[in-house]
Amino acid sequence: MTTKSELAKAIVIDRTLNAPVARVWEALNDVDQIRHWYFDLKEFKPKAGFEFEFVVEHEGHNYHHLCRVTEVIPQRKLAYTWRYKGERGDSLVTFELFAEGEKTRLKLTHAGIETFPKTPAYARKNFEAGWTGIATELENFLQGKNLS
Repeated sequence: MTTKSELAKAIVIDRTLNAPVARVWEALNDVDQIRHWYFDLKEFKPKAGFEFEFVVEHEGHNYHHLCRVTEVIPQRKLAYTWRYKGERGDSLVTFELFAEGEKTRLKLTHAGIETFPKTPAYARKNFEAGWTGIATELENFLQGKNLS
């Protein structure tokens, strides 16, 4: 259960996407589409308990992400844990979708980043910039701008 203070510390990106919910849901859950706007996942399944991982290189360091899907409500909500191999801390990423006519409001929440090591690499501003960039990549993908 997430407490009020944890939610206060969570990073929240709220954005309206120019695509219907079904299209956004597909982009969030189809591994071939995910690779265009998110990370190069080997495999992904929108099923509670499914585990996936990926490695990101940033400023000469490799960050090995370990994730496990915790909740799936088709066309409404996808949530998974997010942690780093060999590091302390555990967090939760949630994508929530809300239909607004032919558009979709996306609420992306990353809670629990305060549990990660207190080092510059895990600074809140890095997560804020990262998720803002990812939301923009998703938006561009849905508009056909980054299909390479």
